[in-house]
Amino acid sequence: MTFDFDQVFDRHGTGSTKWSRYPTDVLPMWVADMDFAAPPMIIQALQKRLEHPLLGYSVAKDDLREAIVADLWNKYAWRVEPQELIFLPGVESGFNMALKALVQPAQNVVVQVPNYPPLRHAPGHWGLNKVELNFDPQPDGTYTTPLATLNASLQGGGALLLSNPHNPLGKAFARDELQAIADICLANEAWIISDEIHAELCFDGRQHLPMATLSPQIAQRTITLMSASKAYNIAGLKTSFMIIQDRHLRERVNHARCGMVDSVNPLGMEATRIAYREAAPWLAALKDYLQGNRDYLVDAVRSRLPGITMNVPQSTYLAWLDCSALGLDNPQQFFLEQAKVGLSPGLDFGDDCQQFVRLNFGCPRSMLEEGIARMERSLRHRNG
Repeated sequence: MTFDFDQVFDRHGTGSTKWSRYPTDVLPMWVADMDFAAPPMIIQALQKRLEHPLLGYSVAKDDLREAIVADLWNKYAWRVEPQELIFLPGVESGFNMALKALVQPAQNVVVQVPNYPPLRHAPGHWGLNKVELNFDPQPDGTYTTPLATLNASLQGGGALLLSNPHNPLGKAFARDELQAIADICLANEAWIISDEIHAELCFDGRQHLPMATLSPQIAQRTITLMSASKAYNIAGLKTSFMIIQDRHLRERVNHARCGMVDSVNPLGMEATRIAYREAAPWLAALKDYLQGNRDYLVDAVRSRLPGITMNVPQSTYLAWLDCSALGLDNPQQFFLEQAKVGLSPGLDFGDDCQQFVRLNFGCPRSMLEEGIARMERSLRHRNG
C-alpha cells in the first residue's frame, strides 16, 4: 500500500489553529500538527462510525484498551494491563492532574529547558516551585542532562516533568541517560511525569524507550502520557491516555480530574483504536518521509541559510534553529515579516532562547521547500 505525502491541502477556512493565526500570505510552520491527510483507514473508520447517528458521552471500550495494550507490547515489549490506562482529552490535562495530585508546595518541579510551553508553565498553575534545568550542549550537536544539578534540584522529592522524545530539541533519550535520570528520581523519592507523545517518531533506526519499562521500581513512580495524536496526525480529535501501573498511584492521580478534566469524545477514541490496530503501514511510510524532510532541511540550513545552525533531530518533526549569528533582535518576527513564514518563537520554550525559532517540517516536501526558499530570500535581501 502506498501513501501520498506530497499532496498539498488548502487548510484555510477549516478552523485549523495552525492556519488561522496569520494572514493568508504567511506560510505557517509553527504548531505541532502535520499538513498531511490523516491515515485513510482512520478516515474510513470514522465515516463508518458516523453511520450510527448518536454521539453521546462515551467510555473507552475494551477493544480500544486491548489495541493500545497490544501496541505497547509490539513496539516496546511493555506489558501493560488494560485497567492501567486512563483516557484524557489531551496530555496537557494529564501532567497537570499529576502535579496537582502528587507534588507538595515545598517541593520542586524540574523542567528541562528549552521545553514546550504547556509543560514548562504547568507548575505555575498549581503554585509549585519550578526549577528550569538547562541541557548541556555537546560538541557533536547533541544535548545531555546535567545529572548533578538534577539531583540537587530534587532534594526533598517533588517531580521531574520529562519530555521524551523531546520537544523542541528532537532528542531521543538513550537508555543510559534515562536510567541515570530515573535513579536520581528514585533516590530522592521524586515522581517522574513523562510526556512521550512523540514516541513513534524516532529516526535513523532508533527505538523509543518508555521510562516506565526500565524497572518495576521506576514504573511505580512514573506517570506516562501518550497519544496517537502526533504520529497519526489526529491531534484535533483530542484523545490521549495515561499509563499508571501502580493501582494506588493511579487512583490518586485520576481523582485529580474531578471538576477539571472531562471525558473523551467517541470519534477520538475510535480513531485511536484504528490507529493502533490498522495504521502501522501508514506510520512506517510517514517516518520515512519525515526523515527525508529532516535530511532535506538539515542540508538546506547548512547550504542555503547562512547564520542559522541546527542540531539534527533524532525524533519528532520539529527543528530547533539557532539564529544567534544573524544578529537579529527577534528572529521569529523577522521571518514572519520579511519571509512570510510563521515559526514558533524561542522565548516560548525558555527565557534564554530569544535567538532560537522552532520549525515544523511535518508537511509536503514542496511546502518545506517553499518555507526554506522564503527564508533564504529574506536573508539574501537583508545582506544585499
